[in-house]
Formats: sequence, structure tokens, C-alpha cells
Amino acid sequence: MSAFFETNIEFLKGVGPQRAELLNKELQIFSFGDLLEHFPFRYEDRTSFLTIGQLHADLDQVQVIGRLTAFELIGEGKKRRLTAYFSDQTGDMELTWFKGVQWVAKRLVKGALYIAFGKPSQFGRKFSIAHPELELITEQPRERPHLQPVYSTTEKLKSRFLDSKGISKLVETLLEQGLTKITETLPAPLLQNQRLLSKSEAVKNIHFPSDPKVLERARYRLKFEEFFFLQLRLLKLKLARTEKYRGQVMGQTGLLTTFYRNHLPFDLTNAQKNVSREIFNDLKSGKQMNRLVQGDVGSGKTIVAFISILIAVDSGAQACLMAPTEILANQHYEGLQPYARQMGLEIALLTGSTKRSARDVIHSALLEGRLSLLIGTHALLEEVVQFKNLGLAIIDEQHRFGVAQRAKLWGKNHDVYPHVLVMTATPIPRTLAMTLYGDLDISVIDELPSGRKPIQTIHRYDKDRLRVFGFIRKQVDTGRQVYIVYPLIEESEKSDLKSLMDGYESVCRAFPDYPIGILHGNMKAADKEYEMARFVKGETKIMVATTVIEVGVNVPNATVMIIENAERFGLSQLHQLRGRVGRGSSQSYCILMTKYELSKDSRVRLETMVRTNNGFEIADVDLKLRGPGDLAGTQQSGLTDLKIADLSRDASILTLSRDVARELLDRDPHLTAPENRPILEQINRQKKNAVNWSRIS
Repeated sequence: MSAFFETNIEFLKGVGPQRAELLNKELQIFSFGDLLEHFPFRYEDRTSFLTIGQLHADLDQVQVIGRLTAFELIGEGKKRRLTAYFSDQTGDMELTWFKGVQWVAKRLVKGALYIAFGKPSQFGRKFSIAHPELELITEQPRERPHLQPVYSTTEKLKSRFLDSKGISKLVETLLEQGLTKITETLPAPLLQNQRLLSKSEAVKNIHFPSDPKVLERARYRLKFEEFFFLQLRLLKLKLARTEKYRGQVMGQTGLLTTFYRNHLPFDLTNAQKNVSREIFNDLKSGKQMNRLVQGDVGSGKTIVAFISILIAVDSGAQACLMAPTEILANQHYEGLQPYARQMGLEIALLTGSTKRSARDVIHSALLEGRLSLLIGTHALLEEVVQFKNLGLAIIDEQHRFGVAQRAKLWGKNHDVYPHVLVMTATPIPRTLAMTLYGDLDISVIDELPSGRKPIQTIHRYDKDRLRVFGFIRKQVDTGRQVYIVYPLIEESEKSDLKSLMDGYESVCRAFPDYPIGILHGNMKAADKEYEMARFVKGETKIMVATTVIEVGVNVPNATVMIIENAERFGLSQLHQLRGRVGRGSSQSYCILMTKYELSKDSRVRLETMVRTNNGFEIADVDLKLRGPGDLAGTQQSGLTDLKIADLSRDASILTLSRDVARELLDRDPHLTAPENRPILEQINRQKKNAVNWSRIS
């Protein structure tokens, strides 16, 4: 838009310095453009009227035409209120104000005809409306729009008479001056093909729609535009990266062939084969790979990572695998060490617990190129960790690492950036993945290895505990192991959660003849490892733990996961915890224990867990319940702070906008065509606030 919309909000008629300061603080409205993008969150139909005789308490907002017969101030000090008496031919009612009473009283006209708007409440046989909107009816009533906008505001703004109606007046004033100054941001052919309203028509009708149909068209146009520029930016970053950053060419497959023929103990699923093929095509392309591999817990991402490592090492490079916790780094090391040894690869583990003498050996082996694969935690990022030729960096559970931390891995090779493979066992809804990771190539492993049985999930209440204990006994007696997970370590005074220690004691009392372990975040690393090692070896039969086992050691013999206070966990966390069992060929079970009184959202979460094992379906429900900001986390919040579009509700518009953006860039990658000038100008305007997301991996 033009420079007009960059004008400080203070200079809009009706604002001034004090109101401007409040708008800055309360709604982050600093300029004319910010006010224009403060869209209504709902609309009120002001076309229908009721009589006082038609009112009942179940009605939401109503409009009544009546005469103000009298008004009075009642009470003293803070308890003072203003009551007005309002009547029509069918009866009478009261209008009440508890705030701003003096200001309202000065403006009331006794005997005048008004339109009163608000929510009716019933007291005995009488009705009243608290803090109604009042409009004086003159001989020449102004033309009333069908739908009136309702804007979000705050108590502080209301105290300065900037309630929804006050903000509406400011927007009206702004549009009178600025409607003709709104410039088009999309090319004419695109508007025509997609049958979109012009930008100025859309802005006018999002604030003051003439009817519901045009409101829908205005919303659609603005949502499409918001998604289109977001996707265009991500696709341009991807295009720039593939043009700018070359990668080591890795096309050797000798080691991989040997591994397939002689050492791979099972058949890969079709999904694993497809993803391995996509990675191989990236590695041999000469362009730097930036790929995200999504796969549910137990889908076999680690073996796909090892296949990538073999290609890199065979091509003369080194590889590293970084995990967010020592438990997970150890699991990767224990899992890959036998394969690496069979293939003659030197492999090492580097974590915070690694002794100085072992570190020195690792550092020199890395620099000399003798060490092919280094697995570790944040310790990999330390300055002293230098490679001879790092060609492939694999990051597991990437959302646990900050952008700056991930970027440090890029700097571990001074000649050419290493290929980056990012893995996550947290399924990300497709719309969120397209937005957060739109500049990455995305692969999905959506198939579980053959022989795995779906985990049976059951919801039980506290009253069923003895029955659940009986089930645990049966499982342990057949040689299986059990996890029991609690949300907290210590009992909180403000909370009714069962503490881990109380739970541990009650489990010990219920099963005096079974060896029982305990695991929580406050234990020393050595104690955690000792307890986990006992469970892995089968020395303990029941592991009572907090969520530290959420991403933990693979125990194929553990077949039962009991989650206490399951209503206190988010959907993705419940799904992650459930994934700790079902790692072997035996039937596994997840039992969700809750109290009887549950919120609506809790019931939806629990029903979803019982209904499906599909992580992507679960992630979609999670997106609808929690919204994109919570799922994305603070690091990527800039990509999900959408003004009008909604990732969970507008998936079809997002997909279309990405397709349109991709087609446009295929035809005109640098947007030099005259018809695309509006797009280029809009991108340049947006650049002021843009973040460099090209290194999101």
C-alpha cells in the first residue's frame, strides 16, 4: 500500500497522542495500515428488531426500539450505577450501566426514541440490558448496514471510549480518506483466473460488508493473498537456496549394496524405500540437500538415516547425527553401532557425559578423517569439534533445537555446506508443514514395518484401577514389561495430580513380588541410565516414570503403557508416550487413566487416541484444538501469526495458493514480467519485517 498507510495512527482524526499510545500498547496498532488490518472477529445482524414483549433470557444480542421514560443514579462510590427506564407498546424494561455512568448520564435524552442493542437478562418478570449500545432515532435515521463489524478491544481502550463501536468509527474515518489509496497486490490475470475481488473491494467489505455473500468473497480474497505471499516467500527461498548453495556430489552406492545384501535383517517398507530414493537423488544432485523426514514413532526413520550415512561415507565424507537428549543419543548409538561395525565404519558417541580423555581421541579422529560417524547431543556444536570433511548432518527431533544452534552445524565444513537431513517423530499436519517448512523438501514415512500390530488404546477411569492392576499382573506373568507414567515428580499444593512418589509407593504395594524401577528428570544422569539399563535387560518389570521416557530407549518387550491423569497431557505427547510400546511383534496396549469429570477438549483428545493410531490424523485434531501458534512453538511463530487466514480451517485455500505460487514461479522465477509488478512491489514492502527463514533447517 502507499506511504499514506505508514502514517502514525496518532494523526487519524479522533485518535490523538493519548489514544494512540493505548492503541500501540493494547492492540499493537501503530499506523493507518495496522488499523486497516485489525479485522472484525464477528458481525452482528442489525436488520431485525424485537418488541420488549418478545424478549426471553435465551436470546443472544437483540435490538429493541423504545422510549427512554426516565433515568437515575443509584448507590454511592464504586457501587454507583445508572439505571434508565425503557418502554414500548408491549411493556417496559431497564437499561443499566456500571462504568462511565456520569458520561452516559450527560448524553441521555429523557422522552427520546432510541434503538437499544445488547444481551437481555431476566430478573423475575423484568428484563434488563447491561451496558447497551444506544442510538438516538432522529427524523432522518442514517442508512444502517446489514452487518455491523465487531472488533476486539480491551478494558483500557473501552475506558477511552474505544469499544468495538469506537474502533468501527475510526476504521470508517480511515476508509473515507484511504480507500482510493489502497493499491492492488495481485496481478490482473491471477484475479481473473481465481475470480477474486480487488484489494480495495475486499478491504472495504471485510470491515463494512453490504451482505453475507460479499463478506465471504472479501474473506476469501484476503485469506488467499495472505497464504499466497507466505508460500511465495518460502518457495523463493527454496529456489534461491538450490541455485546458490552447491552440495558435495554423493553418488557412491557400493557400501549400501553390501549392507542391503548381507546385513539388513529385515525388508524395508515401501515408504522407507521411497524416502531413501528421494534422499539419494538429493545427495547426488550437486545441490545442498535440506530435507525433513516425518515418520511416526517406530516407522523406521533411523535405518533410513543410516542408509544416507553409508552413501555419504562411501563418497568420501563424514556424517554426524545430533539428538536432543543423552538418552536418545545413546539409543541411536546403541542401535547403529552393530551396523557400523559390520560395515567397517568407525563410530563414536559424544555427549556432556563423555570423559575428557575420550573426547580428545574423538577430536583427533574426526580431524584426521578416521571417524566416519559421530552421534551426540548439543556437544557436537562446540567449537572444538571439527571435522575433516563433514558432508551430512542429521538432526533428530529438530524442534528441540533453536535456529542458531542448527546453523552452527552448517559452519562445520568451511568449503561447502553439508547436506542436512532433519527427522521428527512428531507428525506435523500438512498445512503446518507447508507453512513452517515450506522451503524444505518434505518426505513422509507413513507405513509401519511388517509384523507390527496396532497398539490397542483404552480409556479407563480411576474407579477401574483394580481391574487395570489385574491386567498388569496378567501381562507381567506372561513375561512382558509395563510403563506407568505420571505428569509430575512432586505433589503440588495447588494441584490434585497424583505425584510420582505416591504412585510408586501404591504400585509397590499392589505388586510386592515384582521388581519395580523409577525414573524422573531430577535424577542424576548415571542413576537414570542405571534404571533404564535394568528395564532394558528385563531386570525390572514395571517402570514408574515421568515423561522423561517420552523419547527414550527402545524396549521391544514393554507391551503396556499406562498414562495416569491422561487428561493433563496434550495429544502429541500422549501419542509420543504411546509410541514407547508396540516396538516388538507382541500385541501392545495403552491405557489412559483419568478422573470422571473431564473438559470438552480433554474428551476429544482421549476419544481421538482411542479411535486412531495414525499420527497425522492425531496432529490434525491437535491443530484444531490448540491452534498453529502453540504447535509451532515460539521459534517459528512469525510464520503462523496470520491476520485473517487459519491453518486448521483454510487448508484448501492454503493448498491452492501454494499451487498458484509454484506455477507463477515456474513461469517467471524472478518476477520480472510486467504483469507481476504488483507482486514484486508487495514483496519489497514486506521485506522490512521479514525474517530470514532460509536456514530454518
